[in-house]
Parts: sequence; structure tokens; C-alpha cells
Amino acid sequence: MEKRLFGVILTILGIAGLILAAYNFVQGNTSTNHSAKSVTVYGILGLLFFFAGIGLIRSTRDLTNNGS
Repeated sequence: MEKRLFGVILTILGIAGLILAAYNFVQGNTSTNHSAKSVTVYGILGLLFFFAGIGLIRSTRDLTNNGS
């Protein structure tokens, strides 16, 4: 159960990182190079967290009690 919860948290963090990357991409300033760096960093970390979280959720089996 703890791995699945950690997977959900990683997935949410990944989605937040991807949203932040998209926001910085849309609001990007062409006079500085900081927006390109932040879009790259937030995008890569967002994808990494998202796919790690999805992988944890998929690989963790849900243990259920059958009343015994």
C-alpha cells in the first residue's frame, strides 16, 4: 500500500512539473535564456516523476482480504 501511495504522489508531482513547464513555455521571455532552461528542467523532471509514479502504481499488486 505504501508503494502505491508513493506512486500516486510521484504521479501528481510529475503532472505538476509538466504543467509548470508548459506554463513557462507559454510565458517564455525571449530576451533571457532562463525560460528555456526552466522549461527543459521542469519538463524532464516532470516526465521522470510521472512515469516513475505510473510504473509504481502498475507494478504494485493490491492485496485484498477475502474474509478469512
